[in-house]
Amino acid sequence: MAASGTLFIVAAPSGAGKTSLVRALLARDPSIAVSISYTSRLPRPGEIDGEHYHFVDHDRFREMIQAAEFFEYAEVHGDLKGTARRAVEPLLAAGRDVLLEIDWQGARLVRAQNADCRSIFILPPSQQELERRLRHRAQDAEATVLRRLANSRGEIAHAQEFDYIVVNDDFDTALDDISAIIRAQRLSRAVQSQRQAGLIAELLQP
Repeated sequence: MAASGTLFIVAAPSGAGKTSLVRALLARDPSIAVSISYTSRLPRPGEIDGEHYHFVDHDRFREMIQAAEFFEYAEVHGDLKGTARRAVEPLLAAGRDVLLEIDWQGARLVRAQNADCRSIFILPPSQQELERRLRHRAQDAEATVLRRLANSRGEIAHAQEFDYIVVNDDFDTALDDISAIIRAQRLSRAVQSQRQAGLIAELLQP
């Protein structure tokens, strides 16, 4: 029987660079499985259904909630977002590490269900840089940008709930920091005791 994988959570206020960091992390370490979230919002320019998100309407999302299909879900910036159970639980059971790119509300729900998960919160280096990044991507209307900036303070207030905090000032440094967190978790006593159980038993034989 394979040892259980570790569930990693990455959260951040919109504009902190979470999505770019996650993509770079997956390119560096393809052994990590990423769960593609469901969302009730419309796709942004360049977003592809099934690659960036599973895009469904509000009615379909509510049906999935009623059918208990979600591992976690929350309302984020007025839109519903969630992680399907079938996208997470079989992978963990097979020993794969899984990464969830979600918000603090979803992270709180996941921690309540999976005490062994590890959570990472990404901070921008300043409020001014956060605003610059939101405006630079030019994907949202002005009212949306202002709402995201206002909401960022409430999101950052929950950073203390996470196991690790990474400041995304220099992208490569932040990526190295996240990679180090994942490597350290894989080498932890709890994980290695499972994954190296056979080796440990052999080495203990007289």
